[in-house]
Parts: sequence; structure tokens; C-alpha cells
Amino acid sequence: MAHRLGGRRKNVKKGFQFTLMVVGASGTGRTTFVNTLCDSNVLSKKICDNPEEAHKEEGITIKPVSVELDEDGVRISLTIVDTPGFGDNIDNEKCFQEIVGYLETQYDDILAEESRIKRNPRFRDNRVHALLYFISPTGHALREIDIELMRRLSPRVNVIPVIGRADSLTPQELSDFKRRIMEDIEHYNIRIYNFPYDVEEDDEDTIEENNELRTLLPFAIIGSDEEITVHNRSVRGRQYPWGAVEVDNPEHSDFARLRSALLSSHLQDLKEITHDILYENYRTEKLSRTANRGNHGNTSMNVDDMAGQSVRLKEEHLRKEEEKLRAIELKVQREIQEKRAELMNKEEALRSLEARLSQAQLTDA
Repeated sequence: MAHRLGGRRKNVKKGFQFTLMVVGASGTGRTTFVNTLCDSNVLSKKICDNPEEAHKEEGITIKPVSVELDEDGVRISLTIVDTPGFGDNIDNEKCFQEIVGYLETQYDDILAEESRIKRNPRFRDNRVHALLYFISPTGHALREIDIELMRRLSPRVNVIPVIGRADSLTPQELSDFKRRIMEDIEHYNIRIYNFPYDVEEDDEDTIEENNELRTLLPFAIIGSDEEITVHNRSVRGRQYPWGAVEVDNPEHSDFARLRSALLSSHLQDLKEITHDILYENYRTEKLSRTANRGNHGNTSMNVDDMAGQSVRLKEEHLRKEEEKLRAIELKVQREIQEKRAELMNKEEALRSLEARLSQAQLTDA
């Protein structure tokens, strides 16, 4: 116990590293939530689509962004892994594969590092500790894409379901929607992070707090980076003709409780479950598959194979990113050429007009 307390004090002094992935279709409030969580413009909002390119399916992009936060004097190095493009296509199978591939690549990196004789002192653990899945506020029940995403990802990451833009529902609609979502989660046996506790080991306060957080699932989220005035005080929220919605008011939104759980009360628990359960399960699966493939090989060959696979996965990810950057570069070059040609045509027309004006003046003279 003394050792654990000493380690905890050291962590508090040194700060914490935490990785949060956010997944949700466009329009579910994912970007606004992250910016509200960090109280800064960490993610840029999506620019309006060009109607001429609406038929193109760009697919998902996985973007890690790091930000430093201070929570009650404790430094948190927070990495937000954004997933723009999720749910925007007709067939979203590739989205599932990309996200699972990203999560498993981080596990592979840890596995390869643990297997080395000489560890890298600067190695950074990029495992995702929690995934917020933003459910569209339809007011009905979970859609097929919601069920499939949470079922696929829950063995690899702590999935926490949230309802984005919850202010689009009435209080009764929201209550009914929450109930139906949790019924679906139970029916389809989806393993979400439900704030677990042990009656025999945990104290009464912990059990009470976790029970209370369970009743809030899925969290109803309202995000806003605007300041409004309510009862002569400035608060984050949204102003409507019928009244005001306050982001940090627990009667209006579950935002404050979720933020506190992620960045304070349950941060360490999410990290421990990621390492002790989710990663260990993956590690066991991976080593078992590797052992079955090479029963007659030696251990060092298996370790090399794992390290090599991790490198190949990273190279593949970099190759895809380079292809996307090349496509963007070609598009920009094409637009520049078009603008240049358009400018030259305008200059030619202007010169022609000036010539005609000069000729007209000579004729008049």
C-alpha cells in the first residue's frame, strides 16, 4: 500500500499522460465537445462541403493532437485522437478497420518495446485509454452503425457512449432515449466502460459515486465555446429564444460530470484497465497466435516478427498519410493553375479594353 501511495504522489508531481479518442459522425458535436473540454480551439471545425464534390467519399482520417492541461494544480498531457470522416460513407467497414488498426498498432508498439533487451528511455506510450462515442440525437434507439462500432471496439478500448447535441431533445425525449440506448447495449451484450466497482474492496463513497455515474449513461452532452450572460453572470452555453442552456450546469448537461471523470476521478482507473485488462488480453491473443504459427521457432524470432510487424504497420500508415498529402497537393496545384489561367484571361481582356479605349480616343481626336 505504501508503495502504491508513493507511486501516486510521484505521478501527481510529475503529471499524467492520457489519450482520449473521439468518434462520431459529422454534426454530433464531437469537435465542439473537445474544444469545450480543453477550453481552447484544439480541433478546427469542418468547412462547408463543396456541392460539386459531395459525391466523393474521402473516408476516415485519424488525427492525434496533443494539449497541456492543468487540473487543480495537476499537469495533464492530453492527447486527443480525432476521427473526422467516420460515418460519412455509404459503406463504413473501412472506418471500423482503420480505428481498430490504430488501437492495435499502439498495443503492438508496447509489445515490441517490452520485448527488447534494451528499452528506449524516450519511448512514448500512445495507447488510447478511453473512447467517447457520439450517438446522434435521433431520440429513437441505437442505429446499426452504433451497435457495430461499439461491439468491434469494446475489446480494445474503454468505450463511453455519449449523446451529442443533447439540447436538441426535450428532457422527456432525452430520458427515454437514454433508457432505450442502455437497453440496446444490454441486449446486444456490448461491453462499455460502466464505472466498475468492487463491493468488497471499494469504499462506500466510491461505490456511491460510480453508481451515480452509471445512472447518467449515456452522458448527455452540450458543448459551446461561446460565453453568454445568465442572471448577471458569464457562463459557457447557448442562447435560444426560449431560454439559455448552460454547459456546466448539471441540470442542463452531463458535461461537467464527464469531464471530471475523464480528467480527474477515473483517469487512473481508465489507464489501469487499459493496461491490466485490455492490453493484457490483446497481448495474450497475439503471443498465442505467434506461438501457434511458429511452434518450432525460437522466442527471439517471434519477438523480431512482432517488432517487424509493428514497423510495417507504421510504414503502411505513413504511406496512406503521404498519399493523402499528395492528393491535397495536386488539388491545390490544380486550383492555383486554374486561378492563374483565370487571372491571365482577365489581364488579356483588360489589355484589349485599354487598346480599344486608346484607339477610340485617337479616332475622336
